[in-house]
Amino acid sequence: MPEWLKMQRASGENYSRVKRIVELNNLHTICTSGNCPNIGECWNAGTATFMILGDICTRACRFCATRTGKPLPPDPEEPARLAASIKSLGLKHCVITSVDRDDLPDRGSSFWAETVRMIKHENPGITIETLIPDFDGEKSYLSNVIDSKPDIISHNIETVRRLTPLIRTKAKYETSLKVLKYLSGNGVRTKSGFMVGLGETETEVADTIKDLRDAGCSILTVGQYLQPTMNHMEAVSFVTPDKFAEYRKLAFAAGFEYVECHPLVRSSFHSEKQMGLEEK
Repeated sequence: MPEWLKMQRASGENYSRVKRIVELNNLHTICTSGNCPNIGECWNAGTATFMILGDICTRACRFCATRTGKPLPPDPEEPARLAASIKSLGLKHCVITSVDRDDLPDRGSSFWAETVRMIKHENPGITIETLIPDFDGEKSYLSNVIDSKPDIISHNIETVRRLTPLIRTKAKYETSLKVLKYLSGNGVRTKSGFMVGLGETETEVADTIKDLRDAGCSILTVGQYLQPTMNHMEAVSFVTPDKFAEYRKLAFAAGFEYVECHPLVRSSFHSEKQMGLEEK
């Protein structure tokens, strides 16, 4: 891979501490389930993106390393364990995500809401970003999460319109835009992100940036797609840092308040900075 895709080694005292707390409390993180390249930097900084509702997804997107299959029933004790773990880590900000749970009547949205409320109860003053699935675009399910009042609700569009059927399974480009528009229309600070290097054109990137801004997103992340295993879709290209800088300027020109746009960016990267919108 190009020189600019070198990653920080996953080791160190804080890394070991986060790893120990996650394992002792039988929790999951997208950092490990998704083979995130930033696990070394984030865990060494004492942060992690926690994944609720198990680690088995009901969808099988061609870009994602998370396991797919028939999930186990939700663990009713998971919200309390997660809230206690966050307290042990002394976090002031946390990011929560989940697998898709198309097997559940409300797609897991009420469990999401319970988790957010439990974290807030056990960690007064904490800020929370929720990186949610599309919940099939059902407004009542989205409202479950909105009503729990996280500080940011994020939903990733993942790729440009043309490539969506090739790399996502059940998810649709228009459904994701519908989700984001509903969130922002309800006064939520809304965020989304997508990958490049999958064969998209520069025009398609520009169109996606415009679509997300028109849907009300104020925060954007753009990163390089990296093939997680030999069974996943191959990267078509490695986009240069200079091109990422161009996309970043384009996003700010479109009206985004905060943009993380460079090769190793993932959706929760530097999430804590987005609370104050420092990245200008």
